Amino acid sequence: MKFTLITVGLLSSVFVTAQSKQDSTQLKDIEEVQLIGRKPTVESKVDRTVFNVANSSILSGNSTWDVLRMTPLVSIDSDDVVKSEGQSVTVYINDRKSIFTGKDLKEYLNTIPADNLMKIEVITSPSSKYETTGQVINIVLKKLENEGIKGSASFNNDQAAKNSQRSNLNINYHKKNFTQNLTAGYSDNTNFYKTDAEYLFYDSKKVELSNSETVSLSRSPSVSSTSEIEINEKNNVGLIFDYRTSKRFTDSNSYGSSSLNGQLQNSFTKTQHSVGDYENLGANLFYKFYDKVKNKILDVNVGINYSGADDYSEQLSTKYEINAAEGNRILSDKNNRDYYFKVDYSQPVGEKLQLEFGGKTNFKNNVIPYEYFNLVDDQWTYDQSRNNDFQYTDNVNSLYINFSSTYFKKLETRIGLRFEHISYKIRQDVGNVERTRSASTFLPDLLLKYAISDNYSLSATYNHSIWRPYFSEFNPFLLPGDDGVFYRGNLDLQANPSDRFGLKLGIKKKYFLSANYFVSNHDYWTSYVVEGDKTIRMPTNFDGRIERISGNFSTNQSFLNNKLSVNLNVGVEYSDSSDFNAKNGLKNDSYITNISGSTNLSYTNLFGKNINLNAWVGVYSQNNGNFVSNGQNIFHNLSATKIFPALEMEATVRLNNFIVKPNFDNTTYTPIGQFRNNFASDWYGVSFSLVKRFGNQKVKENTKTNVEKDSGGAK
Repeated sequence: MKFTLITVGLLSSVFVTAQSKQDSTQLKDIEEVQLIGRKPTVESKVDRTVFNVANSSILSGNSTWDVLRMTPLVSIDSDDVVKSEGQSVTVYINDRKSIFTGKDLKEYLNTIPADNLMKIEVITSPSSKYETTGQVINIVLKKLENEGIKGSASFNNDQAAKNSQRSNLNINYHKKNFTQNLTAGYSDNTNFYKTDAEYLFYDSKKVELSNSETVSLSRSPSVSSTSEIEINEKNNVGLIFDYRTSKRFTDSNSYGSSSLNGQLQNSFTKTQHSVGDYENLGANLFYKFYDKVKNKILDVNVGINYSGADDYSEQLSTKYEINAAEGNRILSDKNNRDYYFKVDYSQPVGEKLQLEFGGKTNFKNNVIPYEYFNLVDDQWTYDQSRNNDFQYTDNVNSLYINFSSTYFKKLETRIGLRFEHISYKIRQDVGNVERTRSASTFLPDLLLKYAISDNYSLSATYNHSIWRPYFSEFNPFLLPGDDGVFYRGNLDLQANPSDRFGLKLGIKKKYFLSANYFVSNHDYWTSYVVEGDKTIRMPTNFDGRIERISGNFSTNQSFLNNKLSVNLNVGVEYSDSSDFNAKNGLKNDSYITNISGSTNLSYTNLFGKNINLNAWVGVYSQNNGNFVSNGQNIFHNLSATKIFPALEMEATVRLNNFIVKPNFDNTTYTPIGQFRNNFASDWYGVSFSLVKRFGNQKVKENTKTNVEKDSGGAK
């Protein structure tokens, strides 16, 4: 608590000091010079790759989630976890950390029309300003600053194995010093997927097989609002508000069997039905001070994020060998709250040095209560011994400082240091178990860039990061899965530290070659244990060194008077897990080489008929720790957009994964056996979308002044 008060005091002093200083220099009026230029679709910078999609045909008929999937270096796994270069990331929207993760993030980004997008930044070497969870993806939305009301309405229909629809309305109002943006959406999605599993246990030679088919329905209304008032040319205040609710229905049918030495031991069929009401709310009140003459920026944020889930799940299973029905019913009411206060400040020091510092304090309170019922004589019976009330609370306080400078007009430098202190408490009713822990860590980062000539540049980066377990990964409550396998968290999970070194060579500002080295000595991954007749999946810490060396080539080209745009990204990765495998008794390959890449081709105004074409292909293979992919994942789409200028409308037809259907086939290696899962989704088919715009759609160009003013945020 003492450290928390000190942190809050320091953050408050930054705010007061920055406001109390008065300008003593008398300045003459200087006419502002704006430099405006067209950016390439993909920019490769020292610490990030920028996907500039504003006004691109890539946006037509897509959602922000769709464009994120097509972003260079980005891949998304079968659980809708977003990754960069195969590593988990933290997603920001307009430089503010998103409250959504996993499937919640997917649903939220599907409510934001891609037409609102300015760019997506894949920050592979984030500065110490960012909360340290490895790499960062920052989604930047357009900022419309023309007087009056403008906006768009979009309607989308997807036909895959099932049919889904979504619609969105976006309204932007700007008058003098006031800007209001409002986005409302509604989606009605139906998804179908199949899972096949094959589990081999080393000691007993037992083999477990299962397959399941699942249909999931989700109906989700949402609304997002951003209000901003420009008090004067130096001071802005605003409020960001996000709300989304969702009703989900899931039905699953599965069959499983186990055999020993080729002889069938037992088998089962299982049906599962679940209903859930989900709710997410986020509110962020911010104040920004910006002195464009002295280049001073102060950004103050205070906010709350809330998520809740009221779940009902019912399973019925029949084991053939005893011909008896078993069942369980689980009720849960999850409530997660996060409160935070954050300050960022930057200013030049002297003629060469740029100073940036700040900090954040936040408190989380997450509660997951469960009620458990067993099916006894066709009656649901309350099981007091299985009930549980899991609670996780934490307080994270952080301070950071960055120094940036340029020497000899050729050498750019950035050095940063972040300090974080976390204290958390875990409690569960079953067994009356409680854990209280605290830890402090320093996280340095370094960036160097040298301009060899006008056509060649060389840069180097270093980041030390730490990935902490998500609160639900601690939850020890035993949850039955629809495939016959149970899941539970691990109260003893520890954080994962890692180091990343990078080199990048830029040639003529069009071709980029990069090399990266990643190393970790301690991590947590999914593992399996057997207790009685139950196979249990759970996160587990593993010791042992994992090293990855990767190389990447990227380029962005324009042809035919800039009508044809082509960007290409190709990578190769070599991983060495020999020490990791030896220390944990794993039997997977110790040396693995993967090739991945993506390309996007866009053609504008075909035959002069206002028809835009876009094609995208991405190839990925994810191997991490004891999790190994058994093949490449290939995604692709082809779209055609017809623009009707007089009507201010666009119509788009898109073919999704029409040649090869998406399929995730991977094996998890553990000391007790190997567990293969094959997940086939319905990410294929055809979609049709219609977009209607109204008002003045011109976007205010990003000048150097605006870029500086809009930087920062609640990172």
